[in-house]
Amino acid sequence: MARTSNRFLAFVLTLLTTMTGLTPHTGLAQATSKLPERAVRRDIPLTNMIRRAFDAGTRDSTGRPGRNYWQLWMDYTINARFEPTTSMITGRETAVIHNQSDSAMRTIVMRLDQNLFAPNVARAEAVTEITEGMKLSKLTVNGEAVDLSPPPTGRGGGGRGAAPPVVRLAATGVNTTSARITLPNPIAAKGSATIEAEWSFRVPRADNVRGIRMGRWADTLYQVAQWYPRVAVFDDLRQGGWDTDPYLGPSEFYNNFGHFDVKIDMPAGWIVGSTGVLQNPQEVLSAAARERLSHVLESDTTRTIVGANERGPGAATAAGDRLVWHFVADTVADVAWATSNQFVWDATRATIPGRGPIPVNMMYLPGHATQYANGGPTTRHALEFYSKLWMPYAFPVLTMVDGPEGGMEYPMFIMSSVGASDHETGHQWWPMMVGTNETWYGFMDEGFNQYMNSLSSFDSRKLPANLDGPGQSYGRTSGNEQEAPLMWDANYGGPMYSFQAYSKAPMMLSMLGGVVGDTAVWKAMSDYAETWRFRHPSPWDYAFFMSNALKDKQKDLGWFWYYWLFTTESVDGSISGMTTAGGKTTVTVRQDGQMPAPVV
Repeated sequence: MARTSNRFLAFVLTLLTTMTGLTPHTGLAQATSKLPERAVRRDIPLTNMIRRAFDAGTRDSTGRPGRNYWQLWMDYTINARFEPTTSMITGRETAVIHNQSDSAMRTIVMRLDQNLFAPNVARAEAVTEITEGMKLSKLTVNGEAVDLSPPPTGRGGGGRGAAPPVVRLAATGVNTTSARITLPNPIAAKGSATIEAEWSFRVPRADNVRGIRMGRWADTLYQVAQWYPRVAVFDDLRQGGWDTDPYLGPSEFYNNFGHFDVKIDMPAGWIVGSTGVLQNPQEVLSAAARERLSHVLESDTTRTIVGANERGPGAATAAGDRLVWHFVADTVADVAWATSNQFVWDATRATIPGRGPIPVNMMYLPGHATQYANGGPTTRHALEFYSKLWMPYAFPVLTMVDGPEGGMEYPMFIMSSVGASDHETGHQWWPMMVGTNETWYGFMDEGFNQYMNSLSSFDSRKLPANLDGPGQSYGRTSGNEQEAPLMWDANYGGPMYSFQAYSKAPMMLSMLGGVVGDTAVWKAMSDYAETWRFRHPSPWDYAFFMSNALKDKQKDLGWFWYYWLFTTESVDGSISGMTTAGGKTTVTVRQDGQMPAPVV
């Protein structure tokens, strides 16, 4: 890599005219100017958050989980009822919190993300319809009722020597997306607590527009997500433990891993696709559908499970008035589902290295058959390619559904058009298996995903990957005052959120490939994914892990992570001159940008 120096310092790159096949990180030479070097920061800054984790031994500078690493585990049992005539969903749940931490929980933070659609709630983008949001009718902790309408908390009186205020079992913020329950009896370290809740909401309409990660088309197709009260993440990074960022719309989610047992009471004739494995096919599917499903894993053929001419109870589903669909999902961070009385249901398989074949379901409206014709092969390629690139797909099934939201991911389940299916399937790696905080650090899921989507695109066309371009293009954006650094909380990323979350990380990883070689980056990313599988890495864990994994290629990568993650400095190189003499060509490269960069 060329040495970086003064803002207007020129670099000299000497290439023998007879040399060919130079890779970006081998075709570099040192600067020859005598001007003093520009100072280059070479460390990775540590904030209070990561320092606390280092001090506690939950994380360390190897980039791996520390000796004292812990995370919450959740057990959810959810029973819901769907009424298409009113578009209402009513539910009740039992959620058991397993406090694996070494400190007591004095509060519980609950995610009520359906309130994004309620009036007078903070949001960063328009919603498709204003509803009443999520209405909690019951909330208990360990069998004791939580006051859902506590009186306002005053400043209090007393003074020195006065008794501390009495802590009441009460919830505040239940009309927002982040509610807090105060606990008179804290949940002990290594202890557990049981929450029970009952709630209801109306699925928002999204006709002729893209949904906000869910929605309905008239009264025939429903995509349902952010649909139950969720316990927020309590981790070793936040002051006080709880992640309290609101759900504002653009940024996505940060959830605990756990076990879900979900039952959805539906009118017969309505087909349901969901996160998880269907537990009772004999009770909800027709005999014909069950027989067709039994052959899905035999070949790569796409088979019709329920056709366009099979409608209503006894044809699309088992006979009856209402049916209860029962799904179970283990070691997942969320559950979402979709239903329609018009679904065509196709299925095929994907063969996962080391695991064998798994079913891939596609559910879509009959009029969209042409758009979904290539859904099976596209999704199969994504599952198989990313399994080889990073680590094997861990889940037992994947389901893709049609609807107003044409590009959103949940564990084992994507709301997607075929055009977005490679991208949405890629999210099964991050954040579904590697549990990143999408709300704060969107680049660790959206950006990594965009990078690997380009690799998948090359592979699907049987072309060698060429990643030289993206890393060189950042100079066209750097310097825009609206750009937030990657380490800035993406929930407040502003008007360039999409660039921050989606576009910059592929440039960064392209440039890293220019320094150490693309195949070395892929191997290190694979090891990182395996190490943090079903855990919650931070950006510091990622940067330290990658630096350690790549130290035989580049002893010092602190400068790389500092400039790409913490700054918006530019890579702005140009060729300022070239001379040829004695069979040798000397190219003078000028670096006007402040970001250290290889010469490609």
